[in-house]
Amino acid sequence: MDTPKNRPHRIDPRDRAQLAESPVSARRVISYFRPHRWQVAAVVALIVASSLISMASPFLLRIVIDDALPHQDVRLLLLTVGGMLLVTIATALIGVQQTWISTRVGQAVMHRLRTDVFTHLQRQAMSFFTRTRSGEIQSRITQDVAGMQSIVTSTAVSIASNLTTAVATAVAMVALSWRLSLFSLLVLPPAIWTTRKVALARREITARRQRRLADLQAQVSEELSVSGALLSKTLGTAERGARAFTETSTDLVGLEVRSELAGRWRMATMSIVFAAIPALIYLVAGLPATGGGMTIGTIIAFTTLQAGIFRPIMGLLNVGASWVASMALFSRVFGYLDLQAEVVPPAQPVELDPRTVRGDVRIEGVSYGYPDTDRLALEDVDVTVPAGSHLALVGATGSGKSTLASLLVRLADPTCGRITIDGVDLRDLDPQVLTRVVGIVTQETYLAHDTIRANLLLADPDADDARLWQALATAQAADLVAALPDGLDTVVGARGHRFSGGEKQRIAIARTLLRDPAVLVLDEATSALDNDTERELQTALDALARGRTTITIAHRLSTIESADQILVLASGRVVERGDHGALLRQGGAYARLAGRDLALTA
Repeated sequence: MDTPKNRPHRIDPRDRAQLAESPVSARRVISYFRPHRWQVAAVVALIVASSLISMASPFLLRIVIDDALPHQDVRLLLLTVGGMLLVTIATALIGVQQTWISTRVGQAVMHRLRTDVFTHLQRQAMSFFTRTRSGEIQSRITQDVAGMQSIVTSTAVSIASNLTTAVATAVAMVALSWRLSLFSLLVLPPAIWTTRKVALARREITARRQRRLADLQAQVSEELSVSGALLSKTLGTAERGARAFTETSTDLVGLEVRSELAGRWRMATMSIVFAAIPALIYLVAGLPATGGGMTIGTIIAFTTLQAGIFRPIMGLLNVGASWVASMALFSRVFGYLDLQAEVVPPAQPVELDPRTVRGDVRIEGVSYGYPDTDRLALEDVDVTVPAGSHLALVGATGSGKSTLASLLVRLADPTCGRITIDGVDLRDLDPQVLTRVVGIVTQETYLAHDTIRANLLLADPDADDARLWQALATAQAADLVAALPDGLDTVVGARGHRFSGGEKQRIAIARTLLRDPAVLVLDEATSALDNDTERELQTALDALARGRTTITIAHRLSTIESADQILVLASGRVVERGDHGALLRQGGAYARLAGRDLALTA
């Protein structure tokens, strides 16, 4: 019969394309199983033992029918029936043990793969995350790895189990009757061919069903997320989204029905054939020319074996497609593991105590070009920022301000030149030390979907409530949090949607205060806020910057008038430098920006 277990599979063309693009060596796959080689050997041994033990049942059945029952031999009957029970118990116990070991091995391999991919992706530069869909990353870590576990483990077990069972069954059939074995060989090929035809037809429909199911999941993810719900409510697209969802769901209903009905006439025919096979065997066994004096026990034992040989043969036919599918998944996962990190931690980091860092920053001849373009985003930028001073970066959109900020926190490394803190190149610092030395507040504040307390403790897991409230007070957010029913234990919601932009910024500033960095980067932290909220937030930013080396990327020039020095960037180059008054007197690019800023705020 056509069941999910014996349903044959055709190699998916997409799997072939994936392997052609990123071949996978068997040695690399085996390396993940090498630490578990003894467990794998034990699984194979258990499978072989189970298959061989189970072959005793038909022979015991023949003894019962031919000897024990006709001769009323109670002792022999008890021995053979007891033997049959022992075979059943032994194969069941072996099956449990084999499943336990193989599952543990599979889970251990998948655990290593998941953690390897996760930690490796954490080392990737921000450019990787900006060009890669988050859903793609999640799919490879969860679905692909999970698919590998089920396919690889089942493939290895399937090869050993089905091969052993098929060979043992064939040998047992020949031992019982070579004549009936030859007859069975004539019946099996058309039966296998017909079943494969049905399965291939169903596979095509199943592939279409899976694509539509993916569409349905994507619609749920997009329409029912926080951002999607906000978009549908503000644009009035809820009805349109519901229609699209209904259409996809309706298609799925049709595909499910077609999948169940596909090949039903063929399978009905095959059911008749399989039901007729025992009768034909009885006919062949009863004819003088072919029977050869076979006993009734031999015939019944043979039909039992013949009925069971179909499943392992079909399982072996599926191995090729399953192997290619598993290798394709390995290829996708290894593709991430083979990504070269753009920002590499130093092999021997320079020792630097964050508590004693003064905060002297030097940007020495820094140029930077994005990997996918020949144009330099920064070119020969050179500036010294003494400890405790304030540097402001201004310029039009695309001038290179944010690129320089990303280099300061080492989201990328300069193409040329270097950036140092207290004389130490950022590339020579341990990443964990660097995050304690340099803090950043951006306009796109991210709060994890957790409590306010949990978000603050990301900066300092050991901070007590007194320190949390002190940081919130300095960030002008203590009254906001105290007014909430659950206080610090208030859940902020997805991406902090429970709070306004200014409120999220204050919580983020409190989080940075807990980190207590010697160097602070403010990347247009107030550009997305209105004037009133910006003025309120500026007090918190001033408190955060006090006593630290501060580098501000300015959106409104009024926020950096007191800066010790200002750099004006254009097309990645420094075109002017000086303080606010001196730059205004020059009447150049800064003065034009100041005039435009004044006109916008008037």
